[in-house]
Amino acid sequence: MRALLVDRSSRPLSASAGLRLGEAPDPQPAPHQALIRVTAASLNYGEVRFSLADTPDGTVLGWDAAGVVEQAAADGTGPAVGTPVVTLGLDGAWAELRAVDTDWIGTVPAGADLGSVSTVPVAGTSALRALHRLGPILGRRVLVTGATGGTGRYAVQLARRGGAYVIASTGDPERHGDSLRAQGAHEVVTGSGLLHLKEPVHGVVDLVGGQQLIDAYSMLAERGTLVAVGHAAHEGETFPYGALFGDNGRHDRSIVTFSLPACHGLAPDLTWLAQHVASGELDPQISWRGSWEKAGDAIGALLERRLHGKAVLDIT
Repeated sequence: MRALLVDRSSRPLSASAGLRLGEAPDPQPAPHQALIRVTAASLNYGEVRFSLADTPDGTVLGWDAAGVVEQAAADGTGPAVGTPVVTLGLDGAWAELRAVDTDWIGTVPAGADLGSVSTVPVAGTSALRALHRLGPILGRRVLVTGATGGTGRYAVQLARRGGAYVIASTGDPERHGDSLRAQGAHEVVTGSGLLHLKEPVHGVVDLVGGQQLIDAYSMLAERGTLVAVGHAAHEGETFPYGALFGDNGRHDRSIVTFSLPACHGLAPDLTWLAQHVASGELDPQISWRGSWEKAGDAIGALLERRLHGKAVLDIT
């Protein structure tokens, strides 16, 4: 099969990306895995920022992919041959074929744009599970930091659908305010101005970390929860003395860490999200889409923070 291979030595597809299109062995699925013919893959900042830098040459990377089942799982689980699907994995998405655990496969409505659906696995399910962790959000104030990224935009839309009063934080409210409000944000604020929110919040989906996490935590109401999903700031968190006191309306606040691969039952989440993207009820906010032959361009834009939303590679 053809695949995007990590290659830092011989004429890469992009010198900055360290990739080339080449041949790789077809994956051999385990009994609990289906073999997927990949149509599209979406990129995530974490995989291009860290996995690409730390992985040996010849590796096929990629977390998110959508396509069609070529070979059903031998143990009888998962969708049948010919079913359009969306898939999550720790690698292997940037290739014509992918073997995936059936627990990490969602079914897609017939005729759906698989490129749009390919944005769901990491961004959509991370947002959905983070909001689940906050508990009931109907009528509650929910803050999403780093709201202009792929996960943040899904979190804003899903929180609004769940009945929350949504506050979206971004580095440039003037530039991104209109689009975030169109996706469901009631307020758009700057990440450096969280301490000036008019009222406390009941939940936070934090995608930035560093000082923004500290500031967002300080705005939590009693029994509020902050879910640390992303760490875009690449900074540590040092809380000042008194930040973790529980008096004066700060009782029982919590910070929760998050790892998507540790979550169980992701197949129904993937299916539900894919259905809502296919119907147009959720907007994947694709800001770059093109052939995987131009993957280096998309990765460069992602690493330089020039993309606000999702990048999709069409596997042609």
